[in-house]
Amino acid sequence: MRLSQMLFVTLRDDPADAEIPSHKLLLRAGYIRRIGSGIYAYLPFMWRVLQKVSQIVREEMNATGAQECLLPQLQPSDLWKESGRWDTYTKAEGIMFSLIDRRDQQLGLGPTHEEVITAIARDMIRSYRQLPLHLYQLQTKFRDEIRPRFGLMRGREFIMKDGYSFHVDEESLKKTYQDMYQAYSNMLRRAGLAFRPVEADSGAIGGSGSTEFMVLAEAGEDEVLYTEDGKYAANVEKAVSLPADAEASAFTSYEKRETPGTDTIEKLCQFLKASSTQVVKNVLYQTVYDNGLTVLVLVTIRGDQEVNEVKLQNELTRLAANYGAKAVIALNVPNAETQQTWAAKSLPLGYIAPDISDEYIAGNKQVHAKFVRLVDKTAVDLKNFVTGANEAGYHVVGANWNEQFQLPESVVDLRKARPGDRALHNPEQTLSSARGIEVGHIFQLGTEYSQVMGATYTNEQGEEKPLVMGCYGVGVSRLAQAAVEQSYDKDGIIWPVAIAPYHAIVTIPNINDAQQVQIAEKLYTELNQAGIETLLDDRDERAGVKFKDADLIGIPYRIVTGRAITNGKVEVVERATRQSQEIAIDEVITTLKQWITAAINNK
Repeated sequence: MRLSQMLFVTLRDDPADAEIPSHKLLLRAGYIRRIGSGIYAYLPFMWRVLQKVSQIVREEMNATGAQECLLPQLQPSDLWKESGRWDTYTKAEGIMFSLIDRRDQQLGLGPTHEEVITAIARDMIRSYRQLPLHLYQLQTKFRDEIRPRFGLMRGREFIMKDGYSFHVDEESLKKTYQDMYQAYSNMLRRAGLAFRPVEADSGAIGGSGSTEFMVLAEAGEDEVLYTEDGKYAANVEKAVSLPADAEASAFTSYEKRETPGTDTIEKLCQFLKASSTQVVKNVLYQTVYDNGLTVLVLVTIRGDQEVNEVKLQNELTRLAANYGAKAVIALNVPNAETQQTWAAKSLPLGYIAPDISDEYIAGNKQVHAKFVRLVDKTAVDLKNFVTGANEAGYHVVGANWNEQFQLPESVVDLRKARPGDRALHNPEQTLSSARGIEVGHIFQLGTEYSQVMGATYTNEQGEEKPLVMGCYGVGVSRLAQAAVEQSYDKDGIIWPVAIAPYHAIVTIPNINDAQQVQIAEKLYTELNQAGIETLLDDRDERAGVKFKDADLIGIPYRIVTGRAITNGKVEVVERATRQSQEIAIDEVITTLKQWITAAINNK
């Protein structure tokens, strides 16, 4: 393609609304244009990148025996109500665009397709002889993000590959899950990206186990904890670890002490000259279920630890049926204004004990009359600990479980793992931290959807059984931007060769020099004929402008028909390393072919 004929406009300065490098560069280099909040147009360069990513995804999916299809983006609400996710996606998480059509039917724009594919399986799968079955699609998805940001990283419209598999049992599912683990690893390796598969929380998708595929980048939204031996990696939302050992308590007898102005752990420990590892702190949360019921939750945890709110929400979701509900709509630490809506009297915030009375709750139809009391494992083994006295300005010291305080029945892992913690699989290994961008996620769903939606098959014994399911997603547009976030410099994008919009760009420094133009035109034609995707910068611009633009858009190899042509050579510059060398004109095609093949095959 000739650059003079392309829709190609670059920006000198960073756009005001772009926050991270990849977003700034894709806008500046003319790859994307913002149309609305979280809505972007993919311009010609970007579309070529997306097509290349999509092709890699297709090839790896097809290699596993998966079959490509295309499912409707417009989905009836009835299907989502069958699965129980309509309220979760339209109210709790609130990420589904929903609408009413002219027939007063409620519809949603698909953020994902578990319900649709399960309905198809319910209608079409009858026998174990049809299994296993794996279908996938590449399609635009829609999610009404509260705060769209970072360009294609968190948009309201994006391209995704989503796949769904059906099986007779867990063993068959795990085989496909492992196939997908390998296929996803192959996709990212072929795309030229540094990545790490990590254990992950399944979130609103559900299921028994899941793995995220993280592209490593400093601007990643997710924190990944891992061990150097390569045997453990997990998203911080899911990570588990061994905390530091608790210090021995300095208090040997139980007593109540005045502790004025100690409403934080730090202030308390300074006042008592005590270790935070010997403090039992009690954190108050308020959760609202999808049936409108508010439940107050008291989390008891060791003083030096933080509550992992994803783990907490998962536990409260597990308890939802106890309150006639299915999902958690909201979870937060209630502020003073919120407390007034349910508190019978003022709470001793900062001084709460594990046994705070349920009488603090003014029970009514909208508020459950008792606290849900959960204790993290870190607090269970503490002896002679410090905790609140349920009175402002006072704590107790030397307390013990089942003496002064009854240990709550629900002991749950609710702590947030952090760098420096010891690993469970090997306490000699400690957790390190990295930032990552989630570009893929695979789930073992089990029978979660098939049971509630009645998707069954008949086994060899003639028994009707629920289908065992898996689902597998790759963010195609997100992956493309993640590649930029991982690889750029002060001058622009550095595309991996496998997904660059073009392999090479032939730059004519002076279009008024007939020899420069002639050689450039010849190389441009012959390179493309040889299968090397090549641009020709034939614009009437200064050489410096052309060189800057070539760096900005990140084409892997720049061929310059400058002064070296007098010696029968051209200058070839590798974008990633900036290495420049003069190559004989008749050797350019052979040389570039070798470089491109090596770059693609080494990933």
